Amino acid sequence: MEQSAQQAQQLDHLASAPATPGGSPFAAFGMPGLGGPPPAAPPEPRPIMELDGEQREDELDGLSDWVDDFLLPVYGAEVTTAAPWCLQWQEHDDVVAWLHALWLAYQQHKDPEAGLSGLFVWHRDFLTHAIAAIRAPGGPLSACMTSPERPAHRLLPGPPPSERTEKATANAAEAAEPAEPDEPTS
Repeated sequence: MEQSAQQAQQLDHLASAPATPGGSPFAAFGMPGLGGPPPAAPPEPRPIMELDGEQREDELDGLSDWVDDFLLPVYGAEVTTAAPWCLQWQEHDDVVAWLHALWLAYQQHKDPEAGLSGLFVWHRDFLTHAIAAIRAPGGPLSACMTSPERPAHRLLPGPPPSERTEKATANAAEAAEPAEPDEPTS
């Protein structure tokens, strides 16, 4: 009987709500309290190529600041034929997409929650590959500046649309044309 009484006392103690400064018994575990409002979710990052108007311009401004103030001074290296650059890189959509993804990864990996090795992971898994792709001799900036004494900018043409897209566009244009007045319509 004494053991049953001790167990009942322990159950009562465990069932009682602890006094917590945050008001939630689950606060220590990063969980919201039952019945309380859930914490606001951080905004989900979106690729810059999916943004439009002012939202895209604001993101491009932040990206440009990061590239000009941090990335290039630290990792820019010399401009050569083997590592071209473009002072108008913002006009190269593929370069903007690469650099934006690199910037988002940087923000994630410099966060204290990424741990002490977060920036090493960013260097190893993101920086090296992105810079190699962007500044490759045959890459998206290959027709641009290869020497600081000769600034240049040229957008290389991309591949044409596939035949299927061309046919769909032609069919849509044909369907949108009004019929000639002397042609019978069915």
